[in-house]
Amino acid sequence: MSADNTTQKPKVIVTRKLPEGVERRMGELFDVHLNADDHSFSRDELAEALKTADVLVPTVTDRIDADLIAQAGDRLKLIAHYGTGVENLDVEAAAARNIAVTNTPNVLNDDTADMTLALLLSLPRRLIEGADILRAKADAAWAGWAPTWMLGHRVTGKKIGIVGMGRIGMAVAQRAKAFGMDIHYHNRRRVNERDEVALDATFHRDLDSMLSRVDIVTIHCPSTVETHHLINTRRLGLLKPSAYLINAARGAIVDEAALIKALQNDRFAGAALDVFEREPVVDGALVDLARNNKLVLLPHMSSATREGREEMGERVIINIRTKFDGHTPPDRVLPRRT
Repeated sequence: MSADNTTQKPKVIVTRKLPEGVERRMGELFDVHLNADDHSFSRDELAEALKTADVLVPTVTDRIDADLIAQAGDRLKLIAHYGTGVENLDVEAAAARNIAVTNTPNVLNDDTADMTLALLLSLPRRLIEGADILRAKADAAWAGWAPTWMLGHRVTGKKIGIVGMGRIGMAVAQRAKAFGMDIHYHNRRRVNERDEVALDATFHRDLDSMLSRVDIVTIHCPSTVETHHLINTRRLGLLKPSAYLINAARGAIVDEAALIKALQNDRFAGAALDVFEREPVVDGALVDLARNNKLVLLPHMSSATREGREEMGERVIINIRTKFDGHTPPDRVLPRRT
């Protein structure tokens, strides 16, 4: 089967199990090959898929580098990524082979912002710690309400520092504003004046300056060479002793070893992570810190809503259909300019 023969459906290989409705619709439109047991593709499986497919639909768990792309067959025309970030794909290598890359942007803004606010509340209000006390053994661990027991901190009036004021950062800022927080942000460029006025937001061109002033830091920038370990030992040292750090973006933005050491030394109040440097591996020291109530850990679930995952699938389908109708896919990702 050749993708150039318009009487035949393109062969689409999907590397992970997707929502049932998405898989059903793909089956109606394409010659789709699904991952029934939802295992992570091995490197050999990815290489074989790249050789035989017209379209590969990978996810964040698949690392497709230049060496793999060099093995792609001539029929491969599109890598339709089921996800937003494309740091796991070598877009430049794909472009050199005339293979288009697409993603699913702006689908998960609200879902990620909602989870960020949940993490933001869980830290100063000690939500996980309180729930664990009751799960352990309510009759022995909890004697009832007391005026000085399980005291936390309110978020109203606190300064939030948003690292990366894109669509997710803006959604977080809007929610934080509704909680009466003072909005501060660091971004490559200043947001438009109308949004800044509406949020009463303060722009910090210098990240270090912002980190030293705010009470809660939330990370929403993309994972790039420039942002790798953006939050490192030196910058963690700038945080107030009472500050909290939240990362629901990508694990590599925070230097985990530095974070572990800072929390072990009580350098600042606590952190919450939904992403990790070596996913799915989670450093045992992070787990120990979580057990000691210095850290909240979630298993990369900020985007895990039925609505979001269905919409991601629809975007993948639109990108595939547009490509094989002879047009440029709406969510095409271009190589970075050097």
